[in-house]
Amino acid sequence: MINKIGKITIYVENQEKAKEFWTEKVGFVVKAENPMGPNMTWLEVGPSEDEFTTFVLYEKKLMKAQNPDINTGHPSVLLSTNNIDETYNKLKEKNVKVDELMKMPYGSMFTFYDQDGNQYLVREDRY
Repeated sequence: MINKIGKITIYVENQEKAKEFWTEKVGFVVKAENPMGPNMTWLEVGPSEDEFTTFVLYEKKLMKAQNPDINTGHPSVLLSTNNIDETYNKLKEKNVKVDELMKMPYGSMFTFYDQDGNQYLVREDRY
C-alpha cells in the first residue's frame, strides 16, 4: 500500500526562476536536477536533504507539449512549520508576497505566493 507522499508537481512558467524562488527565498535545497533530453530538466526541491517529499518544478509549456489535455493548474499545497512567526517574518524579509498571519485556536497560518503568483498555505498546527 501507499506509505508516503513522494512528490508534488508544480507547473511553472520558468524553471530557473522557480528554482531561484524556492532555494533563495524559501530556503529549500535542490534534491535532484537531471537532464531529460533537449531543453528539459527534471528538477526537484525540498525543505532539506533529509526530507523525502519534494516538489517537482516542471515547465507548463513543456508539459502541454507532451500532453495537451493535462491540467497544469496549481495544486492546493499546505506546508508545515514549527514556528509560524519566524517563517512569516523570514519570507517577508526576502520580499515574498504574504497575506495576513492568522492565529486561530486550532493553529496559525498564512498564505504566500511564488514567482508565478501561485498560492501556498503555511500552517503551525495545534493539537
